[in-house]
Amino acid sequence: MRTPTRQYLQRARAEAAEATGRRIEEAFLARLMAQWFDEITLDQVAADAGVTVQTVVRRFGGKEGLLADAVKTLAPQIRARRAAPSGDIDRLVENLLGDYEKTGDAVVRLLALEPRHPTLKTVLDFGRRSHREWTRRAFAGALDTLEGQARERALDALVIITDVYTWKLLRRDMGRSIRATAAVMKNLIQATITEIETKNQIATN
Repeated sequence: MRTPTRQYLQRARAEAAEATGRRIEEAFLARLMAQWFDEITLDQVAADAGVTVQTVVRRFGGKEGLLADAVKTLAPQIRARRAAPSGDIDRLVENLLGDYEKTGDAVVRLLALEPRHPTLKTVLDFGRRSHREWTRRAFAGALDTLEGQARERALDALVIITDVYTWKLLRRDMGRSIRATAAVMKNLIQATITEIETKNQIATN
């Protein structure tokens, strides 16, 4: 039979272990937002978190385990940052760019490393699926007027317009401001939706 003291100690140990795990994960995420994945070392993460490398390995198994766990934490944060009423192009683009300003550079670095580190594919494929699903929901009003291949082609176009590479091209390669980047994305989205609506009108006439 467990005594109250034993139960308290077990709960305290579990809470301490959970807090340690959060510190390690936060330390890794901070590095990931600023460095290339293959340059991050477990020694750095352990030092940042105030633990030993053995603790990191015991908890996460290595960098791949850290990345997989970090994605589980990031995914709901990204969904929350991107949340906006379906079809509200201004809000959708504003929130999307807000997310990319926080995570875009790190995602682009991971994508660049994918051919050299096959273990990244699982995480990046999850990101691709999540972005496509976000796009499907964000522009459901226009997309739901289409069927089959036409719908998928329109979705493809909207995925590309709102992709992290589009953000990178405008913000990093061309040096555009957030406002200018938003304007370009909105114009491209509106042009695509207008094309969808035009085709629907032709089809019904």
